[in-house]
Amino acid sequence: MRCPLPAASEEGGGQPTRAAVILPFEKPSRVAIGDAGGHRAAEARLAEAVGLAASIGVAIVHSAVHPLRERRPATLMGEGQVEMVGRALKEQEADLVVVDAALTPVQQRNLERAWGCKVIDRTGLILEIFGERAATKEGALQVELAHLEYQRTRLVRSWTHLERQRGGFGFLGGPGESQIEIDRRLIGDRIVKLKKELEQVRRTRGLHRSARARVPYPVIALVGYTNAGKSTLFNELTGAGVYAQDQLFATLDPTMRAIRLPSGRTAILSDTVGFISDLPTQLVEAFRATLEEVAAADIILHVRDIAHPDSAAQRADVLGVMEEMAEGPNASLEPGWQDRIVEVLNKADLLGGVEAVARRAPGAVPVSALTGEGLEELRRSIDTRLSAGMETVDLVLPGSDGAGLAWLYQHGEVLARDDREDGVRLTVRLSPADRARFEGRQP
Repeated sequence: MRCPLPAASEEGGGQPTRAAVILPFEKPSRVAIGDAGGHRAAEARLAEAVGLAASIGVAIVHSAVHPLRERRPATLMGEGQVEMVGRALKEQEADLVVVDAALTPVQQRNLERAWGCKVIDRTGLILEIFGERAATKEGALQVELAHLEYQRTRLVRSWTHLERQRGGFGFLGGPGESQIEIDRRLIGDRIVKLKKELEQVRRTRGLHRSARARVPYPVIALVGYTNAGKSTLFNELTGAGVYAQDQLFATLDPTMRAIRLPSGRTAILSDTVGFISDLPTQLVEAFRATLEEVAAADIILHVRDIAHPDSAAQRADVLGVMEEMAEGPNASLEPGWQDRIVEVLNKADLLGGVEAVARRAPGAVPVSALTGEGLEELRRSIDTRLSAGMETVDLVLPGSDGAGLAWLYQHGEVLARDDREDGVRLTVRLSPADRARFEGRQP
C-alpha cells in the first residue's frame, strides 16, 4: 500500500528521478530556542533534508529555503512562493518535490496541482527510507503499518473513481459504499492484522530478552542522531560487519554483538536506529524495537557527531525522545536513566584529534571511530561504569569446580587467585544480582 515515487527514466538508461527539495522555514521564537537547547540554521536543516532525499537514490536538481511568514491552509506557503517554486521546477524539469515540512492532505494535493508533479512531505520521505531499509520481519511490519496509517489520512476526494457508489448488501440494497470508504475499510482491516502480527513478534523478542537476562551479560546500547557514526563505532568495538555508510538511516534494525572489556568482562553492545528531529508520529512505533533495547541497557552510549555544526541541537533531539520514553503510564525508561548515559563525542579527527575535543567538553569521552583514536579510553570508561555498582567478595571453590571458576571469570572480574590444596581462593568483583545467582546455584 505504499505510494511509490516516480520511476527512473527508461530513455536515459535508468537515470534517477530528478527531484527538488524545498524548506518552508519558520524562524523559532526565543523561548523555543531556549527549550530546544540548540537552534538549527536554515542552511543546516536544508542540508539534512537534501541528505534524506539523496539517500533514496534521487538526483537533487534544485534546493531552496523559503521563509514562512504564516502558514496558509491551502498551500502552506504563500502564492508568490508557490509560483516561484513552480518556475524553478519547470526550468530544472523536476519530477518530484520534497517539502521538508508536515503537509496536510489538502496542501499536498493543491501543491501537486500547482506544480504538476509528485509532492511528498517530510513524513512521506522518511517512510520511503524506512521502507527501503527495514531488514527484519518486525521492521518490515512496523514500516508497513506506518505507511498505512499515513495513507489513510491521505484518502481525500482527489480522483473521480473514489466517488463512485458500489451496491449495498442485503435484500433492501441501499446507497452502498463509495470507493474511498472501501479503501479506508481495507486499510483499517490490514492495520488490525499488522498490529496482531507485531504483538506476536514483540512477545517473541520479550522471551529472547528474558533469556539474555538469565545469562546475564550487561547490555550497552548505542543511541544518537542519525549519521553520528554509531554503526562505525559498533564495528570498531565488536569487529562486526554491520552496514555503515555516510548517509542518513544507514542502519534501521537493532543489532547485538558481544564485546570483551579490558577487565576481561563480557558485555553485549546494541546498535540502534538513528534519531532525527521532527520524527513523524507514524514512525514512533517503528522505533519501538530500538527503544526497548535502550530501556533494558545497563549503560547508554550517546554517540554525538561533535564536528557537526548542529551537534547541540541534535543532542537535544535525542534526549527529548528519551524523555518521552520516561513519561506517561506506559513509560519504558525508568527514573534516573540520565545516570546511565555516557556521552561519546565521535568524529574527533575532524576537529584536530581527541586531545583538542577533550579540552572543549570535559566529562565526555572523545573518540574517532574512523581512526580508532580514543576507543581504548572508551572501553575503560565502560568498564569503570559497570564496576561502580559491583561488590568485592572472597570465595573458596573446590579445585574440581571448573564450571564455577569459568562462570566467575565470565561474569565477574577476578582480582586475585590463590590455588591451594584445600581449594581455590578468589577475590572477585560481582554485581549484586550475579553474586546472588552464584551463591544460589546448584553445586
